[in-house]
This record gives sequence, structure tokens and C-alpha cells, in this order.
Amino acid sequence: MLQVRGSAHGTDLTGTLYEPGEEPPSYRGAPTTDAPYVWVCDAFYEVDSGGTTQELGDRTVQVAFESPTPRGFESREAAVEAATEHVRTQFARLGVPAAAVDVEVIEAADAAT
Repeated sequence: MLQVRGSAHGTDLTGTLYEPGEEPPSYRGAPTTDAPYVWVCDAFYEVDSGGTTQELGDRTVQVAFESPTPRGFESREAAVEAATEHVRTQFARLGVPAAAVDVEVIEAADAAT
């Protein structure tokens, strides 16, 4: 299991990449995937009102969350690439340029220590 974490302006977003033999979470409404690598992460966007208040550097934004949708991939490389892009896209939805997002891939065993 890998975690892919994006960080920008004092805020982090972390998703999980399940590898072959690991069981991704199941929940009502989630599509099933038989792919060997499954990426699961929140998706969000900025709203004018409602949502959740989030501090992003020196500004406060209202964020609404979408249900996470598992995405399947045939290779680890493709999954990590898509996960990295997903994390950067979420920050871009809040006005943060992709170049400003630091992305790290963490082995689950490393994250637990």
C-alpha cells in the first residue's frame, strides 16, 4: 500500500494506492474494479458558500467534497502517475499552481512509523 501526499500552502491531501493482493475499501455507490492497482482519494472544489472551511496559506476557502471514486490501473507506474496528477488537480481547483504542490509517495510501512 502506498500513500500519495500533495502539500501546498500548509495544507495536505493524501490518497491511498492499493497494490496487488490488498483489498481497497468498499462502500455504497463505489464502482468495483478488478485492476491490480486501485487509487482512492477525495476530490474537492471551491464553493462560494457552504462546504468546509479550509486554511490555504494566507487565505480561507470554502471546499465541497465529492465522493471518492476508486480508479484501477494495470501498472504501478501508471497508478502513481495518475495519483500524482489527481492530487495536483485538486489543489489547482483551489487556485494553487501544479508547480507549487509538493508530491511524495510513501510506503504504508513508512507512514506507520
